[in-house]
Amino acid sequence: MHLFYTPDILLIPIPIAERIGEGFYYTLVEEESKHAIRVLRLTIGAKIILIDGNGGWYEAEISDDNPKRCTVKITQTTLEFGKSKFNLHIAIAPTKNMDRLEWFTEKAIEVGIAEISIINCQNSERTVVKTERLNKVAIAAIKQSLKAYMPKINEVIDYKKFIASAKDFTGQKFIAHCYQGETKPHLKSLYQHGNDVLILIGPEGDFSMDEVKLALANGFKEISLGGSRLRTETAALYASTTINVLNE
Repeated sequence: MHLFYTPDILLIPIPIAERIGEGFYYTLVEEESKHAIRVLRLTIGAKIILIDGNGGWYEAEISDDNPKRCTVKITQTTLEFGKSKFNLHIAIAPTKNMDRLEWFTEKAIEVGIAEISIINCQNSERTVVKTERLNKVAIAAIKQSLKAYMPKINEVIDYKKFIASAKDFTGQKFIAHCYQGETKPHLKSLYQHGNDVLILIGPEGDFSMDEVKLALANGFKEISLGGSRLRTETAALYASTTINVLNE
């Protein structure tokens, strides 16, 4: 089944009762229309799925196969499709190689994540990140993994400002760092099933000791991610996978 990301479908002024029903029509934007008709060679009667990024899963059938304005008829709608019982937020220092950050974004979304923040730390190897590119990677990832929710990807923010902004976060807060070796408790021993969670992942040079102290002073708990020394993106994915497994 072919999936199309159509966030603007939420702008159609249709009451929820009617939206859940059958029969309303939607026209794909030109880029998606071209992809459906020219690239995928879909024709009238072909069945596709539309996702709005906010939990809406729309089963549809092509009624007009114009490559510039492909129109579909919605045949069935499911709201809050695949909604998670918890929210996972990873705050990660940008990697020197953008491909690695893009890789993490893709895989974390496939595994399950609600929000990604890019934090500029003292030892960060990069200070500029084009979130537009990360959002494109995210769209491809939700299509690939059949998800109806689009994770939020935040612009780069200074570490201290991020810690201050996390003051009112009501879930569990953790910071993964390499100081003290394996004397720190593992993530899986501290995380409580079903809780929202925010995890800080530092740069290749690790957080500075001052950054660790600042996090601890603001309610974060220090954790280990095992005995191996992991790259930034690997550590972030490991943490994401651990949380998702613990919530199964």
